Amino acid sequence: QVQLVESGGGLVQAGDSLRLSCAASGRTFSSYSMGWFRQAPGKEREFVAALTRSGGTTYYADSVKGRFTISRDNAKITVYLRMNSLKSEDTGVYYCAAGSRGNWPVGADKSGWYDYWGQGTQVTVSS
Repeated sequence: QVQLVESGGGLVQAGDSLRLSCAASGRTFSSYSMGWFRQAPGKEREFVAALTRSGGTTYYADSVKGRFTISRDNAKITVYLRMNSLKSEDTGVYYCAAGSRGNWPVGADKSGWYDYWGQGTQVTVSS
C-alpha cells in the first residue's frame, strides 16, 4: 500500500514556474512507476508525465514536453514535477499516481494503469 500527498500548487502568472512534490509513504515506493495527471474544470483527467521505478526513463504528454520535468528521489520517497513557462491551459488539479504494472510505458498514460492516487494540488495560471 502506498499513500501519496501532493504539495506545491498555487496561483502564478503565465510564464512562471512551479515545482510540485508528491510525498509517498510505505517502504515499497521504489517498486512503483510514478505518474502525474491533471484535471481542468469540466474536463477529464489527462496524463502529464510518468517515469520508471529508477527514474531513468521519462514519458511526457506532447502538451508539456520541453516545459515540464518529472523526477524522483527514492531516498526521500518523493516524486517531483518541475513546471516551467506555465500557460493558462496548464490550470487544473494535479494528481500524482503510483503503479506497478508491467510493460511500461504501454498504458502509463492512462489513469487505469495506476493503483494509488493522491488527493491533488491546485495549480492556477493567470494570463
